[in-house]
Amino acid sequence: MIDQDRQPAQGMFSPSPGAAPLHRMVAAQASMELRILLRNGEQLLLTMVIPVLLLVGFSLTSVLDIGEGSRVGFLAPGVLALAVMSTAFTGQAIGTGFERRYGVLKRLGATPLSRFGLLAAKTAAVLAVEALQIAVLCGVAFSLGWRPAAGASGLAYAAVLLLLATAAFSALALLMAGTLRAEATLAAANLVYVILLGLGGVLFPTDRFPEPVQAAVQALPITALTKGLRSALTEGSAPLVPAAILAAWAVIAAALASRYFRWE
Repeated sequence: MIDQDRQPAQGMFSPSPGAAPLHRMVAAQASMELRILLRNGEQLLLTMVIPVLLLVGFSLTSVLDIGEGSRVGFLAPGVLALAVMSTAFTGQAIGTGFERRYGVLKRLGATPLSRFGLLAAKTAAVLAVEALQIAVLCGVAFSLGWRPAAGASGLAYAAVLLLLATAAFSALALLMAGTLRAEATLAAANLVYVILLGLGGVLFPTDRFPEPVQAAVQALPITALTKGLRSALTEGSAPLVPAAILAAWAVIAAALASRYFRWE
């Protein structure tokens, strides 16, 4: 007869059922999300290849009239903004939309990983990809002769802008992926990418647009990020308006996503 009061010998495995600590679950999920992002050829094209080609192509040619000054100095901040948008918004919206369609999110919802933990893991994976993008794009820009004028305060302000933009674009991505069908999300996310590429001041100044259009595009998150990065990295200044616009987009989009996001 088995003695129920008998304790396991020292060094013997003793089962301890229960969920892992939140930080370990988030780290494991973030690692998986990152591997999925990096294995996706379409995602790599969108996040790495296209920004690099735009930066190199338009820096070395005069196809676009960007006015006076260094071409790469004007283009580098805009392409950095485009790279952040491609990862935090376009790629995340499409990926999450198809995860929702195939029931991946529903199954994850049945695990001990909370919704907050899942969102934190996705955000961590996005930030890791963005760090890689920034390193690659800055290296390419430096090789083309880019010499940013930002000091410590300018770099700190640029980092704040990038974090605010990541929050805003991620919230918009989840709002789109959580309310539209996967196919509609795919089409809409790519359409928004192309429209914001043209309107956001990434490749040419927004003052080329008619005045009514200028007033509208100034409120876009991509325009705020682009202008803010140019001010920080080219002039070493830290204007409050771009940061305020990005913060407003982040708060409003996050509130809408938390209200309308459907997990299945």
